[in-house]
Amino acid sequence: MPADPVAPPAVTDDDPGGRTVRRLVAVVALIAVLPALYLPGLKHNFFDLKIYMSAMDWWRVGHPLYDYVQPDRVQGELFFTYPPFSALLLWPFGLLRLGVTVTIFTVLTVLAVVLTTRWLVTPVIARHNLPRAFTLTAAVLLVLAVESTRETITFGQINMLLVVLILADLLYAVPQARRWAGVGVGLATALKLFPGIFIVYLLATRRWRAAAVASATAAAATLLAAAIAPSDSWRFWIHELWDNDRVGRTDYAGNQSLFGLLSRFTAPEKPDRLLWLLVVAVVAVYGLRRAVRAARAGDPLTGLTLTGLVGSLASPITWTHHIYWFVPAVVLLADAALSADRPDEARRRWWLGGLALGTAAVIIYGVVTFQEWGVATLRTNNPADFVLQNGYVLLSVLLLATLPVRSRHPEQKSHQMDEAPTSGYRR
Repeated sequence: MPADPVAPPAVTDDDPGGRTVRRLVAVVALIAVLPALYLPGLKHNFFDLKIYMSAMDWWRVGHPLYDYVQPDRVQGELFFTYPPFSALLLWPFGLLRLGVTVTIFTVLTVLAVVLTTRWLVTPVIARHNLPRAFTLTAAVLLVLAVESTRETITFGQINMLLVVLILADLLYAVPQARRWAGVGVGLATALKLFPGIFIVYLLATRRWRAAAVASATAAAATLLAAAIAPSDSWRFWIHELWDNDRVGRTDYAGNQSLFGLLSRFTAPEKPDRLLWLLVVAVVAVYGLRRAVRAARAGDPLTGLTLTGLVGSLASPITWTHHIYWFVPAVVLLADAALSADRPDEARRRWWLGGLALGTAAVIIYGVVTFQEWGVATLRTNNPADFVLQNGYVLLSVLLLATLPVRSRHPEQKSHQMDEAPTSGYRR
């Protein structure tokens, strides 16, 4: 009888050479896509950073800081709107050549993306035994592809500095009860008022000492600015802070807050403030309750992510480059999908994985990068307009309701900077 034919060797996923090639192709593909995503944003030409530097030049020669104004085709007039403490930190950069300042801001933003992405992804890598170098590289490239990052870089914004301060505080210092816990949130709040929502989070989670340190740090930084620039500080806190006309058009699609959503229904008139406050109160109470539950379950990442989303929705102005908090939301959803590994959890795994991919797709495409909204008053006239004009608002509300809350075993109390928390998800 003829001998049985020799079967060809099976091709399996255990081939390390094949895996390496596929990973390399994926990384190269991500790198190749980035220029196409950044190309539309090049028209910004570091516009916000140029306003900062021009305002510093104006201030340096003796003019009142908050008198500085620059025309803009969309917003009409743009002013320097940051607190005086931010001006103190920006002032030295005005002494440099603009190209040097642009380079410094861009490099610092990229480094902040690498650092914060490592903080978010390293625990997931350890928990699921993922390839470290490839996963970190792919994650960093994906975060660089997100619209909020692109807008931060091409406008020359300081958002990633705030993210570093907040994550360092709430992921590490606060859970480990460090003496300096709260300093990062306090500094971020003094630089830009939005991070003050995280002081509310600390109070809601009964982190009394950290909340006190954050409040004291913000107050100390503000008083330092007041001592150096008393008249400008007085003017900001008494007058300019409350002038909504200084911050830009609230109906513009780039404003992805609840106030922006309502403004697009009532434009050119402003929406009813009582209605807005009522909606904000409902969203804030619901979101912060979930954030507190996450914190008490030993899940600081979900807690701070939910809080960041609440802040984005509640702020009267939330530009697209402000909403970093979708990034940790995607990490949480992907982690939860990977953790749903039992046969009876297949539906949950598909739902969480699909939501992670959908969220990533929305925040990479964005709401302003590839759409020209024009300079005219923007109104919502039909359901399609409602969805297109409020993509981030609707996504934020969805994530407030659906982000899974993880729980840890009692013996797994905290993790160091280079250690991964061994938390699991509530089943």
